[in-house]
Amino acid sequence: MSIEIMGSHQLPDWLHHHQVSLAFTTYQTGKLFLIGLQPDGRLSIFERTFNRAMGLLASANTLYMSSLYQLWRFENALEPGQIHQGYDRLYVPQLAYTTGDLDIHDVACDRTETPIFVNTLFSCLATVSHRHSFIPLWQPPFISKLAAEDRCHLNGLAMENGTPSYVTAVSQSDVADGWRDKRHNGGCVIDVKGDRIILENLSMPHSPRLYRDKLWLLNSGTGYFGYVDMEAGRFEPVTFCPGYLRGLAFFEDFAVVGVSKPRHNKTFSGLPLDAALQDKGAEARCGLLIIDLRSGDIVHWLRLEGSLFEELYDVAVLPGVRRPMAVGLKTDEIRRMITIGPAPTVI
Repeated sequence: MSIEIMGSHQLPDWLHHHQVSLAFTTYQTGKLFLIGLQPDGRLSIFERTFNRAMGLLASANTLYMSSLYQLWRFENALEPGQIHQGYDRLYVPQLAYTTGDLDIHDVACDRTETPIFVNTLFSCLATVSHRHSFIPLWQPPFISKLAAEDRCHLNGLAMENGTPSYVTAVSQSDVADGWRDKRHNGGCVIDVKGDRIILENLSMPHSPRLYRDKLWLLNSGTGYFGYVDMEAGRFEPVTFCPGYLRGLAFFEDFAVVGVSKPRHNKTFSGLPLDAALQDKGAEARCGLLIIDLRSGDIVHWLRLEGSLFEELYDVAVLPGVRRPMAVGLKTDEIRRMITIGPAPTVI
């Protein structure tokens, strides 16, 4: 599999200065990528294969990631200050919930660290179960029943204080696969607590996130990163990004967004993004963009080149991590990765 990953000249310095690493998932090729720094200051690029890797939630020691029919939880197996083969984080897949193919998009955790995810196939928010594929938690007010029909293409989830707060959907359709007819301007943002639509006329919105008292999102079909003006009830574009936007994370004064090349099919063709790219004399790219929130400028980037690498789904920032790696399931490495937890004080 041929791939070339290129970073902007100052990207390694930015990672070093802020003491962070990056993670992202590639939808088509089923990869989890971990980007950090080698001892000599060059980019460290580590990847593992998981079929249809999508939703990603990360902290310094835990990763959640959705795949084709499972929701994975990875845990860092290293103690503070410990190094393994030159890496300061070693994410091991410790737990997998087998959900079936729900087309899980965004993943989050509530106050009790229980995972909550966007169940796109059933048009609802859901959580995991020890017995069932999922437990439904909430559905949009325009969805009349739970059905495996991907009616509105519910995809994004913003949490506030450990509680689902806002979601994005491509349409308000209540029929099977109805969202495909509303790609251009049928997208909306829904207030979960209030059960009401707060913003309409978006083009395939994704990745809502609450950060610094603003609701940010990606108006993917137009190529714009921006935020919701709650008082005016409109989307305020901040930065045009050359590609189809999916995946959004924040760190200090920066946003990290994922850009993809649009698929060559009816679903992704004819969107406002096409005309915007033509007007700017640009072509869609696949990779990451780092945006300075103070200016709206794209200050750093990472590009993926290769015939099989055209789409990203989600991105995450790993604070306090210099060089991460992960254990996969396709080699004997997983058999030899054994750690011992602390013994209980009382039996």
